[in-house]
Amino acid sequence: MTSADEILDVVDEHDEVVGRARRGDVYARGLRHRCAFIQVTDARGRLFVHRRTSTKLVFPSLYDLFVGGVVGAGESYDEAALREAEEELGVSGLARPSFLFKFLYDDGAGKSWWSAVYEVRCEVPVRPQAEEVAWHAFLPEEEVRERLAEWEFVPDGLAAYARLRAFRGSPRRSARP
Repeated sequence: MTSADEILDVVDEHDEVVGRARRGDVYARGLRHRCAFIQVTDARGRLFVHRRTSTKLVFPSLYDLFVGGVVGAGESYDEAALREAEEELGVSGLARPSFLFKFLYDDGAGKSWWSAVYEVRCEVPVRPQAEEVAWHAFLPEEEVRERLAEWEFVPDGLAAYARLRAFRGSPRRSARP
């Protein structure tokens, strides 16, 4: 089965399941679905940054500040966050990512998904999935901020990063998914 054949839950503006469809159809028809975004830091607090492969269905060859991906049909955000982080980093036994908040990403041009944002520390060597990651590095936050002006990043990741920075500056916490 290819990634385009994976079955996803289709959700409404309240993140309630209203149907199921193949991933390729979800993207082609602009159906709202669910995604998990996981910010990964190493033991020194540096952020995992990577460039997506050219074969990705969405945002090919762009840089990303998060690992993650779609939530499969019937899967929870928490399950997807751990699965996606381990798959993309090429590790096993990773601690369960900590949920931070959820938001609705909508680019106004047919790309819309509920986005659950997590964080996790990875203290073991990573072996990123070759089908997902073309390049990677753990970078200090200061360097990440410099690269934001130089490299082309995925727009949903930029939206999540901006919200994450605001979230960390606020004492208020969002409801769990």
